[in-house]
Amino acid sequence: MDELSHTDEAGRAKMVDVGPKTPQRRRAVAQGQIALAENTRALIRDNQMKKGDVLTVAQIAGIQAAKRTAELVPLCHPLTLDRIDVDLELTDTGVRARADVCCVGRTGVEMEALTAVAVALLTVYDMCKAVDKQMQIGEVYLVEKVKEDVD
Repeated sequence: MDELSHTDEAGRAKMVDVGPKTPQRRRAVAQGQIALAENTRALIRDNQMKKGDVLTVAQIAGIQAAKRTAELVPLCHPLTLDRIDVDLELTDTGVRARADVCCVGRTGVEMEALTAVAVALLTVYDMCKAVDKQMQIGEVYLVEKVKEDVD
């Protein structure tokens, strides 16, 4: 098993030194879902939720969350992100959120993609909680992680 990179010899938390690493093009894709009642899905589809356009607000929240990941997750490096795409889709069971994040840097953007998805789904939850008491957020996971040398 690989050693943990975020702890020192005594087991204390530390931020990894990525300074010596060569910058590479980094990309990560994450996905998750929230299960919603049929009535809730209809209100979202018809843009009748009292708090507004659920999918658009959640998309913007996901983008903002990706940009602020280093403020939320203590040992994450602050990154200059080149692209953040957050898509939300109404499905037969709820809403699926997918985030695709890219940068050129010394460390990956998995946490930014995962944070974007989690916050987008939390935003859907917040906007729908008045009408749906059975919502369930689940299956937030990393779909893909890619790193390539910069030309």
